Amino acid sequence: MRIQKINIGILSGEEISIDLLGDFSINKSNEKITGKCIVNFERNVVKLKCNNKIYTKEKDFLLTPSYYETEMFRLNNVKIGMDFHWEQQKNLMYQGSLKFVINEEELTAINIINIDDYLRSVISSEMSPKNSVEFLKAHAIVSRSWLISQLLNKGKTQMEFTNNSDEHIVWHDKNDHNLFDVCADDHCQRYQGISKIRNENVDKAIKLTKGLVLTFDKKVLDARYSKCCGGKTELFENVWEPTPSTGLQSIFDYKYPPDEYERNLTDEKCARRWFLDRPKSFCDTDDENLLDNILVDFDKKTQNFFRWQIIYSQKDIAALINKNLGMDFGRILDLQPIKRGESGRLIKLKIIGEKKTLTIGKELEIRRVLSEKHLYSSAFFVEKEDIKNNVPQKFILNGAGWGHGVGLCQIGAAVMAGQNYRFDEILLHYFPQAKIEKAY
Repeated sequence: MRIQKINIGILSGEEISIDLLGDFSINKSNEKITGKCIVNFERNVVKLKCNNKIYTKEKDFLLTPSYYETEMFRLNNVKIGMDFHWEQQKNLMYQGSLKFVINEEELTAINIINIDDYLRSVISSEMSPKNSVEFLKAHAIVSRSWLISQLLNKGKTQMEFTNNSDEHIVWHDKNDHNLFDVCADDHCQRYQGISKIRNENVDKAIKLTKGLVLTFDKKVLDARYSKCCGGKTELFENVWEPTPSTGLQSIFDYKYPPDEYERNLTDEKCARRWFLDRPKSFCDTDDENLLDNILVDFDKKTQNFFRWQIIYSQKDIAALINKNLGMDFGRILDLQPIKRGESGRLIKLKIIGEKKTLTIGKELEIRRVLSEKHLYSSAFFVEKEDIKNNVPQKFILNGAGWGHGVGLCQIGAAVMAGQNYRFDEILLHYFPQAKIEKAY
């Protein structure tokens, strides 16, 4: 197996601003350009304006650096954290080639880069490059496994939608992109260019794990990860495609399962006690110095992620649900758990309103419907207060964790590395049935 370069979709728009910091050839010609440029399109023609000169080409446009290692470019107003609570825009630096493709009514910028440079950026964008080498090695193997699995399985179904008068069930994995291999945001893996990858620990982690992947049943494992599992990881099939993945099991995030708790978190009473308490877990940390070293800047704004609470008024929760689902429920009377996963995450939730009742799922859809962006996770239970004429005036969501909870728990893994666990011990904790093997 040999994958040399991959295509990453960075951003789309009617017009894209770039700064070429070096010499770039146009469409593999001998002509070179540099400096500030604007790219847009008209009908089927891509138009690039640079140094008061306009260059055109039908359908797509390719800029190739004279020297891969030294020439760079900046894309302006790149949206990161798209649709999540940390969404923002940044100007980001990249290396490699840059391709522009007309996609219906938009122009899409695609970065073509070596796989190891992509992984350097991913593990530095997902978590801080100041992390220990053992954690970065573990994350590099997980990220490489996910990438190769996506490339090998490209073309398979990535979404399911059920919508009738009783249920609204949606699960959506990585979009099956036609123009590029993977996107650059959290829906695939965070890839924020080369701004953060000039780091000795990151370089060492990539070099020491070159070609290593997780495998299960002689196949590259579709390895997943989230920020904080909340004490127990979730099953793959409860979040995405309803096909069990034995290589992605549910595990307690500690060196031994808790004896003082009932372990069946699919049970409502067990889940409630779990969410209200703080069972021993690697990912339960409020050590500010540790978090400062393991989280990237914009993730540091997210606090109380192991256990959290959100309070909604009747007015606010009714407005959210009505807007996000595009339906008129009237006032919300109840939010009832219908099905929980192994980590206690809600897979199905029944919304009972004065005018309408509907069961929604899976976990990401529940998070989307009950928040302006996304809730930290769907691992929560609901308390109702100040009930007047059978209508609650207040809904309290008591929750756990940050993200879908499947596979590697990033904060838990970083804590393990800080406790001198080796990268292979970390990986086999979160993926106990997997093997670590050389793919190339």
